[in-house]
Amino acid sequence: MSEAANAIETWLRQWISAHGGVAGTVHLRRGDDMTLAAAVNIPPPVVAIVGVVPKGKGMAGLAFERDVPVSTCNLKTDTTGDVRPGAKAVDANAAVAIPVHDAAGEIRGVVGIAYRGERAMDDGELALLTREAEAVPAA
Repeated sequence: MSEAANAIETWLRQWISAHGGVAGTVHLRRGDDMTLAAAVNIPPPVVAIVGVVPKGKGMAGLAFERDVPVSTCNLKTDTTGDVRPGAKAVDANAAVAIPVHDAAGEIRGVVGIAYRGERAMDDGELALLTREAEAVPAA
């Protein structure tokens, strides 16, 4: 694992723990797609599926496309169409995918966090998660 990849995974583990999450991902922008830079407690079949995420596909792709956090109260029962079938294999319920930006304000990636148990995230919690997600190390 490269030094940059190690720094991203270390940051992700600490961020998930600080917010009571059970799993998470960091995707970094590569043109019109994003590539998985770190994953914590994500099943290997899901890691394979989300290795490359196109704009508009799944929660991370929608956060990339919309430039706003995309959340669900329960990954397993979501009926919005925002949650892809593979995400339902993650041992978690509530989740949010948060776009992060570079100094010019362009999206440089998406950070995701998942929680055990259903929950709705209010604007204050989403704002805090978003502010802190912006600190994810660059690759």
